[in-house]
Amino acid sequence: MNLTPVRIAVAGAALALAACAHSPRSTKEVAPVFSQLRTTEHRGADDLLSAGLGLEGLRAMTPPAFADAEHPTPAELRRRALWGNWRGIADLAPGGGYGEVYGRIAAVPGREFSAFAMVPGARQPHRVLVQVPDGFDVGKRCVVVTASSGSRGIYGSIAVAGAWGLPKGCAVAYTDKGAGTDYFDLDAGQGARADGTVGARGDGLAFEPVTTASSGVAFKHAHSQDNPEADWGRHVKQAAQFALQSLDAAFPDAAPFTFDNTRVIAVGISNGGGAVLRAAELDGDWLDAVVAGEPNVQVEGARPLYDYTTEAALLMPCALLHLQNLPQPPLAAQSVPLWTQRCAGLKAAGLIEGADTAAQARSAYEAMKASGWTDAALRAGALSVGFDLWRAVAVTYASAYGRYRFGEMPCGNRYSALDAQFAPREATAAERAAWWSDASGIPPGAGVHIVEQNLSAPLTTLQCLRAMWTGDDANAARVKQGVAETRAGLPRAGLPVVVIHGTDDGLIPPAFSSAPYVRAAKDAGRDVRYWQVRNAQHFDAFLGLPDYGARYVPLLPYVYEALDRVSAHLDGRGALPSDAAIDTTPRGAGKALQAPDLAMPR
Repeated sequence: MNLTPVRIAVAGAALALAACAHSPRSTKEVAPVFSQLRTTEHRGADDLLSAGLGLEGLRAMTPPAFADAEHPTPAELRRRALWGNWRGIADLAPGGGYGEVYGRIAAVPGREFSAFAMVPGARQPHRVLVQVPDGFDVGKRCVVVTASSGSRGIYGSIAVAGAWGLPKGCAVAYTDKGAGTDYFDLDAGQGARADGTVGARGDGLAFEPVTTASSGVAFKHAHSQDNPEADWGRHVKQAAQFALQSLDAAFPDAAPFTFDNTRVIAVGISNGGGAVLRAAELDGDWLDAVVAGEPNVQVEGARPLYDYTTEAALLMPCALLHLQNLPQPPLAAQSVPLWTQRCAGLKAAGLIEGADTAAQARSAYEAMKASGWTDAALRAGALSVGFDLWRAVAVTYASAYGRYRFGEMPCGNRYSALDAQFAPREATAAERAAWWSDASGIPPGAGVHIVEQNLSAPLTTLQCLRAMWTGDDANAARVKQGVAETRAGLPRAGLPVVVIHGTDDGLIPPAFSSAPYVRAAKDAGRDVRYWQVRNAQHFDAFLGLPDYGARYVPLLPYVYEALDRVSAHLDGRGALPSDAAIDTTPRGAGKALQAPDLAMPR
């Protein structure tokens, strides 16, 4: 990577001028203001898509090392962030099919433009980044805009949008949608700068929390007080606007780049899929098409994420004891005793019935089935139980929806590094230096943990979190108001939208998300196509686990294929995809994925 202060200053001036000159199609909209502008070059052994690691480097079991663990360089942080985000989204394991049956990791040289952006009314910025390949064709202008999966950092959709768009010569625009890995260490008074390195308050940080607390770790998704999910669509549009301004700076002789002369396709998965669907409802014809994979999206009358997450956190460990042939991990020898304790605790709390564990498990199972869960979603949900994802999501989202400051979080939870006795401690300089590259955006992870107020009685915290949806006190009203602010509207009339979802998704079941969204959109006459992929669950990255790879197929091939079909349609070379229920064939134990297993619609 080649980066100099002069380069940053020149690029910043060009982008600032472009911000003044650019006029989006919506004349009523105020152009966003971008700050902390940076431009970096990535060629030779440091490309856009994998920072020179390639498929083999991304498959390495250990992350790229820092020469100085306490003071990694921006280039080292970027390379490690790309390594982690590729591995967190895609199944790169041998036999999984990536690079052979679908997808490829090409060495794509080019430039990156990055900045902080603010949506109107927000307290904290979101990151935007644009990758411009050297092969960008100014005569066939295309931008792929995306939002990070989950709460990941700015490279959280590299395996989705970057992998498809960059080799085709499109610029790819990213947003962390107000979440990301800009953690702030309250003990040290330090957070993440624009380049990912550690700095103090006032040093151009991406996130500075408003709090009176002096100890612990704050992060943007939970503690910005912005309820970022409510603005996901606007985050995506601002990323697209930054892409046009970056292209003006990259190719001044071909400027201006506008929504009228540049094709813009939005794509994302999981929370990123929900974000691009929220972008689809915004005014104006700035978008040309949308592809949303396994989207976290809520429409009127459907169950929101917080509702079914807090239900699963309570009931699913017990309910799973009623099912046979669960995927491993979690290993039965480790999980059954813990899940049996959960059944007993739920019975004692009056939440389920049954005189013995089998009856209690059946009661929990029947309660979840009655609220819309399928057996397939429950089985795949075992992974989220084993990795404690339900609690992690519930704690973060309760704080985000309620717009709580750090230290005011409901149910007594907060975040910190922990010692061997699970007591809070100060983070080390090396831990702090790696948060930006290594964290997923929601603890636990990267040395940051949930501080549990009721360590010996975890059911107490889970019941508290659940009551913020089922209760009627001030905290519940606050959280439910935040949830209501995230409800999706209809996509713009005439905008092609393709929704893809695995029928076995155990984290964001399609019955609560894609299915009601597609139904509402079709009832309103919107142009939405729906691919339902059988034997696909939520996490392609976990297909590297042998039992999951044997049972499930990846979802990414269908996202890439939908993008191919949409792009061809916009070029006048084919029809949009038709609705499809795709009968896949799991590859089975010890076998490599083959193209016929995917049963790709034709």
